[in-house]
Amino acid sequence: MTLTQKNVFFKTGIAFCGISTVLAAAASFFVFPVYSSMAENTRRPAGVIQAIIGRFLEADYSAVHVSILLLVLFSIAAMIFIYNFFEQTPAPEILYIAIFVISFSFEIIRLLLPLRLVFDIPLLYLLIASRVLIFSRYFSLFSLFAASICAAGLDVQNARNIILAIFIATSIITFGVPIDTQNWDTGLNMIKGYSSMFKLLEAAVFLATVISFFVAVKVRGSKEYAYIGLGAMAAMTGRYFLLTADNWVSPFPGILLLAFGIWFICSKLHKMHLWM
Repeated sequence: MTLTQKNVFFKTGIAFCGISTVLAAAASFFVFPVYSSMAENTRRPAGVIQAIIGRFLEADYSAVHVSILLLVLFSIAAMIFIYNFFEQTPAPEILYIAIFVISFSFEIIRLLLPLRLVFDIPLLYLLIASRVLIFSRYFSLFSLFAASICAAGLDVQNARNIILAIFIATSIITFGVPIDTQNWDTGLNMIKGYSSMFKLLEAAVFLATVISFFVAVKVRGSKEYAYIGLGAMAAMTGRYFLLTADNWVSPFPGILLLAFGIWFICSKLHKMHLWM
């Protein structure tokens, strides 16, 4: 992908993230009054850290809403940052980092659950929206992994083929997982099947991504990739906090880790590719 094509993609991503931000702000006026009347839900989001925190803190839909808003605002701010940093700097990995960032705009889909109490949204639409959300989450996760294997030596000229492979793999996951449209957890996520298997998959991708960046240190001969690996670790940890948060402990540490991780990755990539 040429530099001009990447810039067009970045601008399109900024526009999409901007639309998501406006929609999230508009939805907030409708859903905040609804949270107090939503039925009490004892099903908490899955995750080791969430399981520990959940023992001491009750779920709060307002905290979930703030997490969603933080993710949407982060997506547009990070995309503007990426565009300004890499408008004239060719860095093959940044395309996949941008996809990772844009995916957070899709988290507004979770607001359809409280909006259903206001506008009586059909369950079919919720099912479709939930599959779109699952697709965006795994597409973003695999995209960050793609960035790491590009850094480790994969032929970076085949960006379209890599994205196509990610698209196919993510589609298989999205349309193969069963979704219960009648039930959701306190993180405003509809319940999906095979949850244990997907947690193992996410953990495997997390480890593979970090390891690939460290492998790139030897392959590329630059220690900067080790720092990028640490940035990816921070970003994915922040992502985990924000996607599983249902209380006030997780949102702000999560967004700080996510923002620091993306800033660290971009600054190191920019430094390496600036004079190439």
